[in-house]
Amino acid sequence: MAKAVTVPDQDRSSAQQGVSKVSGFFNQTKSFLSDVRGEMRKVVTPTREEVRSTTTVVIVAVFVFAAFFYVVDSVLDQILRVLLHSLGAAQ
Repeated sequence: MAKAVTVPDQDRSSAQQGVSKVSGFFNQTKSFLSDVRGEMRKVVTPTREEVRSTTTVVIVAVFVFAAFFYVVDSVLDQILRVLLHSLGAAQ
């Protein structure tokens, strides 16, 4: 199956090709910034109550995870101490 091949136009001067590339860059940049502006219009700033409640949830979660990891670390420490003591390691 043959594929189409595009051949650059040999009649165009290098100056015209340069202008074409620059204008294409500016058009793409303009389009990008337009899209960014449209997306930023969709952004909603949270209320003070929403910020307060999510901050509370994060702080509580940090303390819960800290307590969990403290317990797990303590249990593993005791298991390792018993194991090493039973193998004859000095304390």
